[in-house]
Amino acid sequence: MIFPRPVSSICAKFGLTLPMMAALTLFLPQPLNAQTEDSAESEIPIQVPPSESTDENFPSVPVQPIQPTQPENVRPLDAQNSLLSLQGGQRLMTEADNAIASENYDLANQKLQEARQIFNQLSNFYSQLAASFSGIDNRLADDQRTKALETAQMRDQATYQLALVHRAQNQPELAVPLLVQIISSQQPTRDLGKKAYQQLLELGFVDIPYPRSSGDDQLPTSSQSLN
Repeated sequence: MIFPRPVSSICAKFGLTLPMMAALTLFLPQPLNAQTEDSAESEIPIQVPPSESTDENFPSVPVQPIQPTQPENVRPLDAQNSLLSLQGGQRLMTEADNAIASENYDLANQKLQEARQIFNQLSNFYSQLAASFSGIDNRLADDQRTKALETAQMRDQATYQLALVHRAQNQPELAVPLLVQIISSQQPTRDLGKKAYQQLLELGFVDIPYPRSSGDDQLPTSSQSLN
């Protein structure tokens, strides 16, 4: 092994032999980037465990069960006390009837508006459930469809009562749209649809009675049509 002059002078000064110098170089610190090709190739990358989620943007997170601090808030709906129920809407209808009997039309208006909204929400929810289970469980779908029709009937009944309250308050402009909605929902041939149309006739919004008598079914003559 050939050393440059500075190394030779150090050996002569401290009396070190070449074997001792070679052993000393083994203990000298190496630079951080001094890696041989063999050591670089032998590095094993960190293996990241695959995520349980199939979407990289939404990694899997362990789901912790909810521990309610107020257990009474997670109880099922109480049909007798909850507003979002058939009984809740019927209770509002009874309160509206009592207000009408005492001629408290403002309170009756409020109760009927609330009942109408509840029955409409229930009908929509039951209709959505019926559509979701159609073709999957027809028995369940038919049951939900029946409930949707029943609550829709109650909604239209509350709407009719509300229209009568508007008439009692001398507000026909508010009654007419409600009566038209009832006829569209019930069809003119059903009892409630006929009642709604009769109200429109009494208000003067329409001028042809329904159902018409046999004499009204005759087509007008040409002379009558020109007048």
